[in-house]
Amino acid sequence: MQPYELSLSSAAEEIRARRLSPVELVDSVLERVERVEPRLGAYVTVTAGRARQAARAAERAQTEDRLLGPLHGVPMGLKDLIDVADTATTASSRVRAGHRAHRDSTVAARLAAAGAILVGKTHTHEFAYGLTTPQTRNAWNPDRVAGGSSGGSAVAVAAGAATFALGTDTGGSIRVPSALNGVVGLKPTYGLVPLHGVISLAWSLDHVGPITRTVEDAGLVLAALVGHDPRDPAGLDAATHLDYRPTGGTDLAGLRVGVPVNYYFEHVDPEVESAVRGAIEQLRDLGARPVDIEIPMTRYIQAVQWGLMVPEATAYHERTLHTAPDLYGADVRILLEAGALMSAGDYLRAQRARTLMRREWTRMMTDVDVIAAPTVPLTAVPAGQETVTWPDGTVESVSDAYVRLSAPANITGVPSLSVPVGRDRAGLPIGMQLLGRPLAEPVLLRAGHAYEMARPARELSPAA
Repeated sequence: MQPYELSLSSAAEEIRARRLSPVELVDSVLERVERVEPRLGAYVTVTAGRARQAARAAERAQTEDRLLGPLHGVPMGLKDLIDVADTATTASSRVRAGHRAHRDSTVAARLAAAGAILVGKTHTHEFAYGLTTPQTRNAWNPDRVAGGSSGGSAVAVAAGAATFALGTDTGGSIRVPSALNGVVGLKPTYGLVPLHGVISLAWSLDHVGPITRTVEDAGLVLAALVGHDPRDPAGLDAATHLDYRPTGGTDLAGLRVGVPVNYYFEHVDPEVESAVRGAIEQLRDLGARPVDIEIPMTRYIQAVQWGLMVPEATAYHERTLHTAPDLYGADVRILLEAGALMSAGDYLRAQRARTLMRREWTRMMTDVDVIAAPTVPLTAVPAGQETVTWPDGTVESVSDAYVRLSAPANITGVPSLSVPVGRDRAGLPIGMQLLGRPLAEPVLLRAGHAYEMARPARELSPAA
């Protein structure tokens, strides 16, 4: 096994035991980047010189028993919405040409303090306003979409071009590309991970979280990210001492798993449904107890998601949209201009509906510990495909299809974890999402880790 193939947990242990040096690991990942990047396009920029310099410093510290933290010497990718000092934050947009960050975002600073090493900034759908990331190709089939908006981060992790990465999630942008590329993606509870220094899409829906190869890895990264930052007005003053690394093996006795009888299995590809229901049966075999549940207020989900996101995004881009509209891609510009046509009443009604939805979800979650459902209703579509036609004749845009099952967790702010649960006949990955109560990340990670241990699926994509 080459160093770039190691999971974060395995690489960290090898470094801790001095069986692997940070230089060896970073060099291996950078060589992998050189090999797969021309085919996949995961990175906006690769910071190879900076990474090698940091790896040498980490190696010196390793020999002196001065490990910075649990991520010491581990190479990462950061979605290019996340500020890193003296590095451009482009948001994959011409609007940001010439930009350079003056200081680290909170999450970049915390990962550096834990010892992680930046390999590069990964592509996003422009300003995170889309679900395909057209610059980047799927790690399993380059003719298919990567998913978005954190497509570059998911593809880099899936292809071994980063040991882990960060993404952002406003309507599914961590979980969608994670599901489509066969990796683990965690959208934490709203406000748990600080957003200071991260370009916003829609402030009341935005999240930052890890994309990793295993659930255990996601817990390690999350532990380094959490903690209140007074510069983030939405930040929670949550406990920072929690160990999010899942323990307990495969025993899920007593865990109540909610299985939706509506919404989450409607207009879902049969292969996706079969894989997810099979994964739920696996959770049952591990001791969990499935409980049928009804998802409340489903008729309002799409309207509330768009009613919040579109005006908030337009407000963020208001000045640039007037001064440099031609620098935006056509798809993003149309959405931003549409936001200007929405009334304050529309936005306030969406906020009111969100409040009611949160209340109803809180009631529903008293009966279960987690909800298990598909992450996305279909696997990665061919690049350029714009619509999906379901067997009953319903036609849905690809973006609407991909956001449909992930949006409720953004509206309500509950945590959601996407875990690979197999592949379809074309070899494309399928993801199951586990949703929980606010701040119940340890429960999600425990359930996801137990499933993962019972059904390992950690191979890298054949991107070479």
